[in-house]
Amino acid sequence: MDKEKLKKINKNISLIYRNYNKKADKQLLVNLKNFCKKRGVKIYISNDVKLALKFNFDGVYLPSFNKQTKQNLYYKKKNFSVIGSAHNIYQIKNKELQKAEYIFISPIFYKKKIKNRLGVHSFNYLSKFTKIKTIALGGINKINIKKIALTNARGFASISYINNIYQ
Repeated sequence: MDKEKLKKINKNISLIYRNYNKKADKQLLVNLKNFCKKRGVKIYISNDVKLALKFNFDGVYLPSFNKQTKQNLYYKKKNFSVIGSAHNIYQIKNKELQKAEYIFISPIFYKKKIKNRLGVHSFNYLSKFTKIKTIALGGINKINIKKIALTNARGFASISYINNIYQ
């Protein structure tokens, strides 16, 4: 996302910085964190608890493929949140062990790259297996966004939908 789009984001939106391909650019992380703090936007780093703590991010996002449990229990720092993602009951239970405060359950709707989708009923079924607040993720667009109101979700997350809003 470019800087002009970031400037339009309000504090009701949180950002997750994901970079799985290369080593983290420390100056970029500092700049991103400071930029978000000035605007009151929460910022999370994906899959790296140590980096999130080192750069004082609001928390960490643990993707569904992160299966570590006990190793992640040391990050209980004041004002530090854990967000996870899951696609099934096993992964939901794993996120509970990781002490996630929110779980993205996905994909709720059809996506081009991922043909499987949960739909509203399956999303609600999976969300009943946890007391953790759930967030709808995947395939959300301007046509199906109204269906989120039919779920047990506390909110939704979407890269493409947000990009379309802030163009």
